[in-house]
Amino acid sequence: MIEWIGNYTPVQQALIATGFTWFVTALGAAMVFFFKEIKREMLDGMLGFAAGVMIAASFWSLLAPAIEMAEEMGNRGWVPAVIGFLSGGLFLWIIDKILPHLHQGLKTSEAEGIKTHWQRSVLLVLAVTLHNIPEGLAVGVAFGAVASGIPSANIAGAVALAIGIGIQNFPEGAAVSVPLRREGVSRLKSFWYGQLSGVVEPIAGVIGAYAVLTMRSLLPYALSFAAGAMIFVVVEELIPESQIDKKTDLSTAGAMLGFAVMMSLDVALG
Repeated sequence: MIEWIGNYTPVQQALIATGFTWFVTALGAAMVFFFKEIKREMLDGMLGFAAGVMIAASFWSLLAPAIEMAEEMGNRGWVPAVIGFLSGGLFLWIIDKILPHLHQGLKTSEAEGIKTHWQRSVLLVLAVTLHNIPEGLAVGVAFGAVASGIPSANIAGAVALAIGIGIQNFPEGAAVSVPLRREGVSRLKSFWYGQLSGVVEPIAGVIGAYAVLTMRSLLPYALSFAAGAMIFVVVEELIPESQIDKKTDLSTAGAMLGFAVMMSLDVALG
């Protein structure tokens, strides 16, 4: 896979990689054709797993390379890491306050963001879409970094990140489509909404790759920005939602497993 994807331009590589992560989201959403509901404990474990993957990816695939790149450019490694990280969190905080969305298990009246009269199903999809923006951006920036010629950026690490994000997208797709089916939405429509939550990843991926190609000096900031955005999602959305039921064992175990999987992928392939 690494040799095959290396034959394309960085933007094309980002599109292929994020197309893969979207495809895995669609596979997860297809679970609605086999199951009508997911036990709350299982959903908590899925959310915990996604959180673990994103935490590990934020450090191993984004922050650590950003610090190395900054030092290779002759700068203090921690400066762009801190600035980019906090900027990414601020960006997601703004999006969180603007984008209307609703988390699983909450009433429609508890939707966040700008108040609208949109359907509950749309608000539920937008909640997961919010998670996917930094994921797609991270993959795109990683592939764009490979073209920079900096030793700490390599195609294997970018592929590892895409695989890790893809793995955690499977339960995310199911976490959208199956609950919608339980609420009375048709199987086909539930699948459509589930896969739709991942469409933003190829868009964000292409934007991320193109941005770092045109502004090479900002690469460490871009990697750290993506890390900050992902950590914001983990702390603000995934972990609280996974522990809403007060039974935290499965969600904690899922987070540990997700971290271990992503760390193993990054170290083994990167």
